[in-house]
Amino acid sequence: MSHPRFQVSRRTRRMAVGSAVVVALAGMNGPALWGYASEQYHEYKINQPDYKAKNGRWEAVDVPEEYRINTIHAALLHTGKVLLVAGSGNNAANFKAKTFRSVLWDPAKNTFKNVPTPKDLFCAGHTQLPDGNLLVAGGTQRYEKLGGDVTKAGGLMVVHNEDPDKPMTLPAGTKFTGKNNGKTFESKDAVLVPRAKKAQDEATKKVTVTVSTARVYVEALEKGHKYETGLTDNYTVQGLKGADTHNVYGIANKLSFDKKDFQGIKEAYEFDPVAERYITVDPMNEARWYPTLTTLPDGKVLSVSGLDEIGQVVPGKNEIYDPKTKKWAYLPKERFFPTYPALFLTDNGRIFYTGSNAGYGPADKGRTPGVWDLGSNDFTDVPGISDPDALETSMSVLLPPAQDQRYMVLGGGGVGEDKKSTAKTRIVDLHEKNPHFRNGPDLYAKARYPSSVILPDDTVLTTNGSGDYRGRSDSNVLKAEIYDPKSNSRRPAADPLVGRNYHSGALLLPDGRVMTFGSDSLFGDKANTRPGKFQQQIDLYTPPYLYKGEPARPELKDDGGPKTAHLGDKVSYQVNSPRPVDRVRLIRPGSFTHVTNIEQRSIALDFKKSSDGITATLPKDSSLAPPGWYMLTVIDDRGVPSESRWLKIG
Repeated sequence: MSHPRFQVSRRTRRMAVGSAVVVALAGMNGPALWGYASEQYHEYKINQPDYKAKNGRWEAVDVPEEYRINTIHAALLHTGKVLLVAGSGNNAANFKAKTFRSVLWDPAKNTFKNVPTPKDLFCAGHTQLPDGNLLVAGGTQRYEKLGGDVTKAGGLMVVHNEDPDKPMTLPAGTKFTGKNNGKTFESKDAVLVPRAKKAQDEATKKVTVTVSTARVYVEALEKGHKYETGLTDNYTVQGLKGADTHNVYGIANKLSFDKKDFQGIKEAYEFDPVAERYITVDPMNEARWYPTLTTLPDGKVLSVSGLDEIGQVVPGKNEIYDPKTKKWAYLPKERFFPTYPALFLTDNGRIFYTGSNAGYGPADKGRTPGVWDLGSNDFTDVPGISDPDALETSMSVLLPPAQDQRYMVLGGGGVGEDKKSTAKTRIVDLHEKNPHFRNGPDLYAKARYPSSVILPDDTVLTTNGSGDYRGRSDSNVLKAEIYDPKSNSRRPAADPLVGRNYHSGALLLPDGRVMTFGSDSLFGDKANTRPGKFQQQIDLYTPPYLYKGEPARPELKDDGGPKTAHLGDKVSYQVNSPRPVDRVRLIRPGSFTHVTNIEQRSIALDFKKSSDGITATLPKDSSLAPPGWYMLTVIDDRGVPSESRWLKIG
């Protein structure tokens, strides 16, 4: 539910003048009645046809209690339904109880379904696959513990295996005892240590064996500072027999009471929108919490960054998922990024890193925007971005149409809990000979966590955010705006109903509306004395183009038109449109989490009109339109879009 304090203050601020009736009532009955009358006037004002045609309109979705979750992730599926994923929902009690939630929502019917969730997918990565499944990889192995909350000494144990003939699996609870310090620690998770590598020199026939290693988090058996260690030590593994006692051992540095960050998992799943269930696929090679997944031109998926199984940022070990084999393989060369980096597929098959990211990693490493060639591992910096120290929790968008290869970075804040935030928007054209960021018009306010959605009429809706870290000090921004890339201008939109900051997002729906979800404020008051409460309300924004009045919006008829096609094909649809069709757009469905939605893109299609419809030509470049399901939409000469038709591109 929306917070009444936010509503009153927001609506009172927006109310610049009142009617004579409101003034009179206020004089007779004091501040309480004035607030009530202002509220009534505001409701009247925002429901006027002229206001909605200029600003659009927000409304809350009616979500039954049993389906209300702490939505962290949301993805639009080709069935038209939206997968809402909480996992444990940033709630340690849910994590301990293994209460992991996903809900499937049908916006057209406003129906809901609980979906069994196999692991804690809180802070996973996700992306659309060519067959329409949603790949979800990574999540939470363990919650963070601040220094004062750590009761047992613990840290990283590197397990070694010198046996070239067999791998070694050690179950959770395996005990390691230091040879010098005599202290015993136990593993919190199972660990597989590969067999050692054996190689033979062809000339000398000499065989060399290279030890293999794996990492696992360990804790002392008892509470208390007397169990922590300060020096590197070798550890014997209890329970081993014979040669294994010599071949398999642990090495650990300091095992202490330092803050323990969140830890990731390797597990990966495909969500099947037709069967409406998660399907287990091979795990990643690296555990990842806060990873980014980017679809490549051939439909494979790049997985980058995240916190690993001991809570450290994965040190540049990136990998590729093949949806045909359901397996992962490392890229041959490493490249480091902070967590949730905004990595976009460009129209030449390379990866553009805008500099946007969300949360973990050193302030002086992996923060510079640039173009990454996966084949050579070359990285070309793109200079000129303003407020380069405020890119964390910024939003990045491939501006429509995608062929132009113009990218916008909106808002953002300093690294970690830094109080800095910015209202800057920065734009770069990758088709320039020497791409260089330039400032666009400022946002409505300084904002971390703004959510931006590409609309069918080639504009971009941006909404919400907060001026400080996780809405601290009552800094939620209750504003929205629509940016027009063609004119490089912005105009206000109707104010959102509730504040949204960390763990919030937004998606375009097939009917042309926008949904917003989530928000995880750190505190619930301006003085930062009360804990915040997760915002479970889902809202729908109806853009101004759906309030244009008569004639009706264009209609893509159901009878006719393909459901599948290939790049370069011509596709024909019957169209009922009282006004001339002006544009045809192919829009990839969004997949949003943590200020990151690299999936969304709107592709302009060449088309010809016929007596009863249109024939559009699909792009030939799979790096512009990766294989998968898309929403095809026609837009009339007033900028009013049709409801979308789903088209699968092979």
